[in-house]
Amino acid sequence: MDEAEKLRWEISVPIFRNTIILKQMAIAIGIPFGLVIGILPIASRGEGAREYSLYGLALIATTFGLAYLVIMIAYGGKYQVGFVLDRAGVQCYTCGKQAKRNRVINRLTVALGILAHRPAAAGAGILAASRQSTSLKWRDIRKTKLHPGQYTITVRGDFAQQIAIFCTPDNYGAVEAFIRSRLGDSGGER
Repeated sequence: MDEAEKLRWEISVPIFRNTIILKQMAIAIGIPFGLVIGILPIASRGEGAREYSLYGLALIATTFGLAYLVIMIAYGGKYQVGFVLDRAGVQCYTCGKQAKRNRVINRLTVALGILAHRPAAAGAGILAASRQSTSLKWRDIRKTKLHPGQYTITVRGDFAQQIAIFCTPDNYGAVEAFIRSRLGDSGGER
């Protein structure tokens, strides 16, 4: 394949300073924990139940704090990701040392989930491992959204098929033009 028909780059994106990543985390983490936090006041009616609710809230806050620390220590607060745009579509993959760390963490999660008889934990490790590289064919893309201020383009397919394409300030224009040429799209949203 001609290199002019392929774009490839790797980028390190700050996890806690990128609004697209923060929105995705809010949906994935915020909704379930938000429901639990919303139910706690209702469930805490009655004698002595208020202390248990406060204990539950403290556990949730501690879990969030520990998750933040783990991300900062293990990954330096960055998401190392690579992209390939070619004739077939968009491919996104975790790269560098982060890919190796993810493989170790995912395998440990699966093994510990099995040893602890926790199928949900094992399944989470398997699911995380399967998402280390993801792709979306051009014909499957239903919607694109441009975020030029963040040098990011979001492409969506069917339900749960989404790739945030993080660009550099230098390649954003070329990536946008490449995507528009493949989708026959003159506007930012489809």
